[in-house]
Amino acid sequence: MSDTVLRIENLTLDLPSGADRAHAVHDLSFTLARGEVLCVVGESGSGKSMTASALMGLLPGAVTIGGGRAIFGGRDVLALPEAERRALRGAKIGMIFQEPMTALNPLMRIGDQISEVFEAHGLLTPTERRARALALIEEVGLPDPKKIIRAYPFQLSGGQRQRAMIAMALALEPEILIADEPTTALDVTTQAQILDLIAEIRQRHGMAVMFITHDFGVVAEIADRVIVMRHGEMVETGPAAEVLAAPKHDYTRRLLDAIPSNAVPRPDRVTAAPALEIRNLRKTYRTGGGWGRAAREVRAIDDVSLTIAKGEVLGLVGESGSGKSTLGRAVVRLVDPDSGRILVGGEDMAALDANALRRARRRVQMVFQDPYASLNPRARILRSISEGPVAQGVAKRDAEARARELLEVVGLGADAADRYPHEFSGGQRQRIGIARALAMDPDLIIADEAVSALDVSIQAQVLDLLRDLRARLGLSLLFITHDLRVAAQLCDRIAVMQKGRLVEIGPVDEVFLNPRDPYTRSLLDAVPGASWADGGSPARAEAI
Repeated sequence: MSDTVLRIENLTLDLPSGADRAHAVHDLSFTLARGEVLCVVGESGSGKSMTASALMGLLPGAVTIGGGRAIFGGRDVLALPEAERRALRGAKIGMIFQEPMTALNPLMRIGDQISEVFEAHGLLTPTERRARALALIEEVGLPDPKKIIRAYPFQLSGGQRQRAMIAMALALEPEILIADEPTTALDVTTQAQILDLIAEIRQRHGMAVMFITHDFGVVAEIADRVIVMRHGEMVETGPAAEVLAAPKHDYTRRLLDAIPSNAVPRPDRVTAAPALEIRNLRKTYRTGGGWGRAAREVRAIDDVSLTIAKGEVLGLVGESGSGKSTLGRAVVRLVDPDSGRILVGGEDMAALDANALRRARRRVQMVFQDPYASLNPRARILRSISEGPVAQGVAKRDAEARARELLEVVGLGADAADRYPHEFSGGQRQRIGIARALAMDPDLIIADEAVSALDVSIQAQVLDLLRDLRARLGLSLLFITHDLRVAAQLCDRIAVMQKGRLVEIGPVDEVFLNPRDPYTRSLLDAVPGASWADGGSPARAEAI
């Protein structure tokens, strides 16, 4: 094809000896056309990100090119000397990475990091670089460009950092843009904005986009064509509309089936006594100030009251910055509220001193978003699960026996106790986090974005596990998420937060079918692929 800008021919990437399989990618061939959005879909370990890393010359040291070619501009980019590859990166092939907080230099201002792209290629004067950086910041829709250009990454939201990464990728107007899971950890409205921005940039610059994702909702929004990968091999490819409507491979069908449906289960009304009561809770963060400047105040929790009954699952939904995670952390006193009451079993967690709080924390446990960072990499799983009960006075032998029992309960098996976190996948680590929370026999578990970073099939498995544990153990759960469709599959009621305030709360079917607040409606409308998933928006889905 005359408009083909990239042609991959029989690409094979070899893994080191002793790995689970011989190849990270095996005999992969595809083309990418000018102006096309090609979505590469698959679970973790499918080889989709490794393919992108090979094109950019950023493969991990243990992974080697076993064969094949990547033809761009008439040359095999895989065979180029490093100096020529370096000149190609950014100038002809740009890349947006999944996690902008780790991809950006925390010690450099945003404007300097964009300018550095021109400096690395010996382009423009310092004054011209700064002017071009400012223009790029404006192009990607960042607010107050003159302030943003001087800001550090930690001063921006997740969506703003991702826009800054896009500005860097666009700096030299590449012919190909590789986007590696750029929206995975973002809330639905920010995700929708980033997808719109990439589509707009594609149209404006006529560049080809290789978009790596595990989310078929994203595919439905932006893809022209799809490649589905599994265990390093391409199992299906075709126009996006055809693959979504009539997948040919069983694996593709399983990925599609694992996507949370727009159909809303009709929940049982839970009327038991409260496991948690939050009354008029407030928390304000104050930063800056001094030398004639006013301090900045953010009301993270603004007079919030709610209850969770024993055996109930309450979904707490909102965008980044809505205050939902701060609320969850306040319940376990990882954040000290300014005022209000947090009653667990009738005891006010907000009023306890350090010693009483240490004893009371047994009643409320937390499952964190990042299963990689929340486990001690140097401790065996047995220790990670048992050390909490031991600290509360349980005999070590009893705590370890309970840990092995809980590993069976969460579906990993007792032999997992003697292994280290790095030996497990993300979904398995999240199961370990759940087992660790259960080890304390809590009255309430707070799951803070516990499935947002997982592949859709693993996400479905973890949701099934939580649903099963709730039925067997009568768990009460505060389920914090930015994904309303995920919340609908698990929760009895949904509470919606915006800018620290509780704007809506009610049974899950009522919130989905008849949202009262415009903000709730905007969250529902922003879900990627909403119109494709069930032939209508989530708010028009039927209760089942």
